[in-house]
Amino acid sequence: MRILYGVVGEGMGHAMRSRVVLERLFELGHEVEIIASGRAVDFLEKRFGNKSDVNRIRGLHIVYEDNEVQRARTLFENVLGGSLAIPAQIVKYFDLIKDFSPEIVISDFESWTYFYGQAHRLPILSIDNMQILNRCTIPDDVIEGHRADFEISKALVKSKLPFANHYLITTFFFPEIRKDKTTLVKPILRPEILSAKKGKGDHLLVYQTAEGNDELAKTLAETGLECRIYGMRRTIKEEQVEGRLRYRPFSETTFIEDLATAKAVIAGGGFTLMGEAVYLHKPMLSVPVRGQFEQVLNGRYLQKLGYGQYAESLADPREIFSFIEKVPDCARALEGFVQDGNNDLYKELDAQLDRAAAGVYG
Repeated sequence: MRILYGVVGEGMGHAMRSRVVLERLFELGHEVEIIASGRAVDFLEKRFGNKSDVNRIRGLHIVYEDNEVQRARTLFENVLGGSLAIPAQIVKYFDLIKDFSPEIVISDFESWTYFYGQAHRLPILSIDNMQILNRCTIPDDVIEGHRADFEISKALVKSKLPFANHYLITTFFFPEIRKDKTTLVKPILRPEILSAKKGKGDHLLVYQTAEGNDELAKTLAETGLECRIYGMRRTIKEEQVEGRLRYRPFSETTFIEDLATAKAVIAGGGFTLMGEAVYLHKPMLSVPVRGQFEQVLNGRYLQKLGYGQYAESLADPREIFSFIEKVPDCARALEGFVQDGNNDLYKELDAQLDRAAAGVYG
């Protein structure tokens, strides 16, 4: 089939997940035209530039400051930038219509490919983790204290890709599905995670993007554990060691090795890393970005299932010490999580493509 594939560029989780799906599509012999925005363009171009065009298009971006979503700035920059970008977007789509003529659209939370599919009455398949907010029932205890953020996030997700033919939602937790044409599949994992050699080390993997957090560094030092820290010194080119704190420049290979052999993980609330930690059976302390309910949802379900802990912030050192005490219990809970690679996804993806090819999507 000729497939138009859209990838939103906000955060790299969408691009990493789409990489796995695209590899499957090319393996099956499909023709694919890729539309992406932000950092996703360069990431996908490096992997698929010899197989497909990777078309850059302007997408939504979120403005952060001090680990919090800045709503006013986000709205202003997207409305202003979006209005200026629309003519160029339309030209790109005219070119795409002439040169490719897709038979189905697959979108990872990307709107322009969705609009194309709607305008040309093509089958549309959604693959992402965000639609869980709209298509499943989220319990009150998960929403508690964040009702306004939940309602805003749900409304955004609901408006993003309405009336698609089917929704594949990747997740490590499984709330009740409340809308039809919805399938939950376990996290989509990149090959490097699937092939990683798991070990039970004694170090903490810490991934925090706020630089100059002296109080956090002090607390980590007081744990007495070796901490392999990414993100807190983003400009370093080589490892910096201060006692048992090891500040590391980002390297995908080293990061995955540190993750696969960690005692536990301290990071944000992003779905991709959390899903990888769950698969590798690594307890995690999750500290979501303020104002981004999807991350709160991930962190609270992590705690609800006993796989880790959730914290609003790390300002109180007791959050870290409490988590370390609970790591053995979390590790035992994680032993019950079983995943057969990406086979759940492949089975559902193949079935949906077969339905589209047979003209029975509805």
